[in-house]
Amino acid sequence: MAKKRRKPRNRPRTQAPAPSGAVRTAARAEPREQRDAPVASPASRARSDRKELARQQREEVRKRIRRAEMARRMVWITGVAAVIAVAIFWFTRPDAPIERPDTLPGELTSEAPWPANAAQLGDRLDVLGLPPAGGAMHEHANVQIFIHGERQTIPADIGIAGSTHASIHTHETSGTVHLESQTIRDFALGEFFDVWGVRLTQSCLGAFCNDAENRLRVFVGGREYTETIRELRVEDQVVVVMTYGTEAELPSPIPATFDFSSVPE
Repeated sequence: MAKKRRKPRNRPRTQAPAPSGAVRTAARAEPREQRDAPVASPASRARSDRKELARQQREEVRKRIRRAEMARRMVWITGVAAVIAVAIFWFTRPDAPIERPDTLPGELTSEAPWPANAAQLGDRLDVLGLPPAGGAMHEHANVQIFIHGERQTIPADIGIAGSTHASIHTHETSGTVHLESQTIRDFALGEFFDVWGVRLTQSCLGAFCNDAENRLRVFVGGREYTETIRELRVEDQVVVVMTYGTEAELPSPIPATFDFSSVPE
């Protein structure tokens, strides 16, 4: 009986060994940058850290210097701006006092009683420079005048003449002074008499001036006012009493109140 021939088994092909030179080349292969980069020593790293810290500190000092310089500039600029603002306000403010001449147009230096004196009102207002009449401010005060113990009539329509209307004026003979202004400001007693056109100084009212026996005195709310008469502020709801004569001729008591509810708006 004939024997069957066995088929040869499929043996795996053995890969040829790589040349020894190629193996060594692959083992040494690595990025060129890594091969060329020097390895920093601990001392070198410490010096680098110190340099960076010093640089940061210098930069911080420069920033502080710049901030301080900017702050100084802002303070200087603010100061200059404040000075300029004050100067502008002082020279342009609407209520800046205007130097009063020795004599106003149509000013009366005669004895009481005095008329409303409207003939030269416009000329006086041009000199005084008061704000225009308006509704921004609307207040009332009461002024009473006694000459040798007798109360004098304060005329109606002081400060009013045709289309001319002063911001400080009267409407009736009660002595009520109306403060109606487009600008809210302080008004002085001297300005009221300037609008009226009756002389008022520290020692004279019209023709009545201080002498050995008679004296001009002013009372506010019943108390004597001892400062500059012309600069007395005429405030809302205040009662101003002016007297000329001897001590015995003073009204008793000095009027201190007034019924402002009776004043027409």
